Amino acid sequence: MQEIIRTNDVVTLSVAESLMRDAGIHCMIADQSMSVLEGSLGLLQRRFLVEDDRADEARRILKDAGLEAELKS
Repeated sequence: MQEIIRTNDVVTLSVAESLMRDAGIHCMIADQSMSVLEGSLGLLQRRFLVEDDRADEARRILKDAGLEAELKS
């Protein structure tokens, strides 16, 4: 799995997850449970991961959807 987004914005993560599901690209959001440890302060960012062999396609889909600024270099 390759990390392509790191953010606290749950809306961005939800949109990205939906786009990947529609494209048939397996993805996961890591560190969602960390809010229990941090006390829901939003300090720890969540990582959006996609399949290694489809990461370029996932990036292209997110760029086309206007989420280019969210992509991790």
